[in-house]
Amino acid sequence: MTNKERYQRTFSALHASEDDIREVKAMKKTHQVYWKKLAAVCAAAVMVLALASGAYAADVGGIQRTVQIWLHGEQTDAVFTATGNGEYTLTYTDESGVEHESQGGGVALHHGHERPLTEEELLEDIDSARPEVDFADDGAVWLYYEDQKIELTDKFDEDGFCYYKLNDGERDMYLTIKYQRGMAVDYGGFKTPKSAFQD
Repeated sequence: MTNKERYQRTFSALHASEDDIREVKAMKKTHQVYWKKLAAVCAAAVMVLALASGAYAADVGGIQRTVQIWLHGEQTDAVFTATGNGEYTLTYTDESGVEHESQGGGVALHHGHERPLTEEELLEDIDSARPEVDFADDGAVWLYYEDQKIELTDKFDEDGFCYYKLNDGERDMYLTIKYQRGMAVDYGGFKTPKSAFQD
């Protein structure tokens, strides 16, 4: 005799009343409803957590890291935030304790198609030092490049232009500076005022 046959023989004499059968069916139905409710509550909790973490990520504004930048001839800590789509924000405090924020970005061309720069490419671009010009309130003009600080105040011609050659260690940089306007940089030679600054 098999186990199944023994089981049927043992319990065949037992009879459940209609009330017992209804109660068992109700318990089974309640049990299913309970599990469905529990699954719905879990799904809602997961959704709330996902929305909360999404809001947190949006609030942070991207991946942040501290980087070193050259500022007025000195290395300064800045907070680099990759904001996506090849764009970034730099936040730094100057020597006077004033906080500044600058933004930048770029694209790369690959077989005629543009793509946003990656975070690593943006960091590499920030890491490469660039000359900066400062037009001080007292009329002085200062050029900063890495740890160099050069006064250019007396080097402007009667048209308000200064031409200065700077070497980055590997090649020459030709700076065309217009007083109180800005600077154009070229590696092939000085730019003409018209090509550097179009009014």
